[in-house]
Amino acid sequence: MTTLDELVELERLVWQALLDGDGELDTRLLSPDFLGVYPTGFARREDHVEQLSGGPVVAWFELFEARVITVADDAALLVYRADFARPTMAEISTMYVSSLWCRRNGSWVNTFSQDTPAAPSD
Repeated sequence: MTTLDELVELERLVWQALLDGDGELDTRLLSPDFLGVYPTGFARREDHVEQLSGGPVVAWFELFEARVITVADDAALLVYRADFARPTMAEISTMYVSSLWCRRNGSWVNTFSQDTPAAPSD
């Protein structure tokens, strides 16, 4: 099994790919059968990577409150809060994220992710 720190580091690499516009890294981290569930709908790995064709989609990010739920010896659910900014917007957005990481062929890959926007604060 992997540790919380290892999964957070893998998740940070996904965010770093979004920050750098690095489709190659994004492809390596997501499984071929990846499914994302976002406020905009469903996304496959190809959709996730394609968003980077025009360059970075994140200008800044930070991850908080990470925790892991062990699903099996080769699967773990990482849940956390992400604060981030897009290159075209000045304000900071907050999402709660659940990412399922599975060990396949000796490597951990992200097989599922769901982003839930935080409710506006009063």
